Amino acid sequence: MSAMKPAASERVFDVGNIVLLCVLSLMFLIPFLAVIATSFISAEEAMRRGAFILIPEKLDFGAYDMLLNRGMIIYNAYKVTLFRVTVGTCLNLLLTATLAYGLARRTLPGRNGLVLIIFLTMIFHGGLIPNYMLIDKLGLKDTLWVLIFPGLISAWNLFIMRNFFLTLPEELEESAIIDGASPPVILWKIVVPLSMPAFATIGLFYAVHHWNDWFSASIYINDQSKMPIQVVMRNILLSGLLQDETQVELIRDPPPAATLKSAVVVVSTLPILFVYPFIQKYFVKGMMVGSIKG
Repeated sequence: MSAMKPAASERVFDVGNIVLLCVLSLMFLIPFLAVIATSFISAEEAMRRGAFILIPEKLDFGAYDMLLNRGMIIYNAYKVTLFRVTVGTCLNLLLTATLAYGLARRTLPGRNGLVLIIFLTMIFHGGLIPNYMLIDKLGLKDTLWVLIFPGLISAWNLFIMRNFFLTLPEELEESAIIDGASPPVILWKIVVPLSMPAFATIGLFYAVHHWNDWFSASIYINDQSKMPIQVVMRNILLSGLLQDETQVELIRDPPPAATLKSAVVVVSTLPILFVYPFIQKYFVKGMMVGSIKG
């Protein structure tokens, strides 16, 4: 028996849906492609063709040469950012998983009160000035640890991971307790392997936050060698210049400010774009499963 042909209305809907999605995709892609194209535009072409150029006539790598080969500040900023993303995300996951596992145990005394206290931190906070005074008193100011320690646990991410732990069967923990396993052993040998989607989701949240955050470094750090890439990018976007004290060589034909800004955006954005596709499958699954129970 031959398959039934779709009705005319269904075909019209499918065609319209495809066209709409293609248009939306172009709307999202064209600005990013324009930024990439602008990063390869020379000063002569920019003066002749204007600011918005989607397809350059000739690729000019002057902006990337200025950023990567002549300015050590970009490499220093990348080292700081990679340190923050790697160490910060690992510590975030370690402490968040430990606290979430404890709050997910129904036998924990005062569990509801602790959950309420943590929830209140999402609504009320001390403000910028008390935080600055606290960071200064703790001796974290102008150190790399100030980019990691103040945000070791996010209440929102904590609740997502806790809800994921609540979906795990209690029989697994009961069987492990009968076999003589302690709570740390249960967490790291049973719960963690079963919770990789949640860890990938929360890890992505933390990593993206560390990668994109510039405000904390601009407030608490004065040493230029400890600035992350986002702060350097922001300074270049605001000034249109590469302010590198180690760069003493004069550039004869500097790239246009728009080209330099676009190159900075590309250099600081591409790494996180390459990482996301590898954990995308865990991202959606972790979000869906972690929202079943409250």
